[in-house]
Amino acid sequence: MFENMNPLDTSTAWLEIFLLMFGAFLIGYFFARYYFKTKYKGMLDNCIAEKEKLKETGYTKANTTFTTDDKSDVKIKAIKTREREGVAVEKPKLNFDSFGKANASDKDDLKKISGIGPFIEEKLNSIGIYTFDQISRFTNEDIQTVTQLIQFFPGRIERDDWKGQSEKFKNEN
Repeated sequence: MFENMNPLDTSTAWLEIFLLMFGAFLIGYFFARYYFKTKYKGMLDNCIAEKEKLKETGYTKANTTFTTDDKSDVKIKAIKTREREGVAVEKPKLNFDSFGKANASDKDDLKKISGIGPFIEEKLNSIGIYTFDQISRFTNEDIQTVTQLIQFFPGRIERDDWKGQSEKFKNEN
């Protein structure tokens, strides 16, 4: 008697299954939404409270500069102003008298030098180094100063022989 009876044969069975599954989905969705909303609201409130505390102290750990370019909206770059001991950091100054000055109109493609990519080239340009001629006239002191200013790996400029490579490219032009 019950062998020929299939509960899925009735038209309302499929509707009942769909409604049960949809109801389970909605219950799960709203519970998850409530859970994450309360979780992240608490975190956001903590961040706002900490920000207000910092504003009240008037202490700034580091200055920030905002830079924009065509590739992204806004980048924030922290500038180190103090050492761990609290001593103020002074930026080293480049001695342009030893290797010469140049501007963006004299710019060479510094990426031809092995070890200089687009990012390092941009940093070099930002401190006033644009040409192979300038790099070929670096002294050891200039190399140390440039390494500090562009925050590059110490000894990498000598190891990649930027001076020799730039001398070669300077003579090709």
